[in-house]
Amino acid sequence: MIRHIVANAFTLMIVGLIALAIIIAAGQRQFTAPGPLAQAICYRVAPGANLQQVSGQLSQMGAIGSPQVFRIGARYTERADQLRFGSYLVPEAASMDEIMDILTRGGASTCGSEIQYRIGVTRIDTLVRELDPATQRFETVIEFDAGTPPPEEYARFSAMPDISLRITVAEGVTSWQIWDGLRQAEFLSGEPGEQPEEGWLAPDSYAVERGQDRAELLSEMRNRQEGILAELWDTRAEDLPYETPYEALIMASIVEKETADPDERPQVAGVFVNRLNTPMRLQTDPTVIYGITQGQGTLGRGLRRSELDAITPYNTYRIDGLPPTPIANPGRAAIAAALNPDDTPYLFFVADGTGGHTFSTNLADHNRAVARWREIEAERARDN
Repeated sequence: MIRHIVANAFTLMIVGLIALAIIIAAGQRQFTAPGPLAQAICYRVAPGANLQQVSGQLSQMGAIGSPQVFRIGARYTERADQLRFGSYLVPEAASMDEIMDILTRGGASTCGSEIQYRIGVTRIDTLVRELDPATQRFETVIEFDAGTPPPEEYARFSAMPDISLRITVAEGVTSWQIWDGLRQAEFLSGEPGEQPEEGWLAPDSYAVERGQDRAELLSEMRNRQEGILAELWDTRAEDLPYETPYEALIMASIVEKETADPDERPQVAGVFVNRLNTPMRLQTDPTVIYGITQGQGTLGRGLRRSELDAITPYNTYRIDGLPPTPIANPGRAAIAAALNPDDTPYLFFVADGTGGHTFSTNLADHNRAVARWREIEAERARDN
């Protein structure tokens, strides 16, 4: 009798273990199988949220099929206590395992809202952007200039603890413009220190933290520009008229200010290299303008004859060779163009009215191109 009971109990135990194994296997398959999401969503883990709350919200949003399986899987994979607050992009058909990985890996938020502070050549502005999960593209919802009162709605975004903050510095911005722009950025802290040397701050997009130190951010920009210049100097063309990387940086800043067309940068650099090798004076307006403004904003008008005739360290109509310093902060492409310019016969160029330039090998052709440009300017003035 006892043997019979023991045998039955043993049989039941085996059956139970098999049933448990089947349940576990089914749960594992459900945890790792593609989920029910028909299209991507943004999901925000609130500060202090627990697994129970998160699983319930994800279930209501149609991201997971079973809150219970989600919680069991999270505990089984030892991630139940590793939720990181923030806004995250959950892709279409993401499995519970993939969602748990997204919510626990940490790092910057991958979805939701972003404040982008843009330091440009002629203006500083702030954008608030939200990611559309379906297209995975940011859409601008608020935009305003620095120094103007922000819209009332901006306060709601600014108060979000997990909102992404980004500072974008345009190519060709001067060090004073960056230094002054960072002083105006209300989400940064600390004094920026002395105005940085011209040319040594890398134009780029920088992810920042609320309260980040201004001086530290300027140091990061300097380190990045030094790294770019050192890397590209090692791959420079032969027989360039620069003795040091700093001279190449000066040339790159002139190229940056002379053309907004990325495809033209190597050709513009080639013209200036030809002039240095001829030798001819560079005769470039942006250097003269920098000598007047010292990089503190834009001139806002045309150059006067007296300014073109004045002998200053930056008037390349009156001095030989390069000016003493860069005239802006060049981007990587302009530095690359200065160090690997086009092999071109041209010595002159002038705007052609399309955003590009007409290049010439001799003064007669150049003068004709200048005359045509003056006609275009006059036509535009009459139309306005």
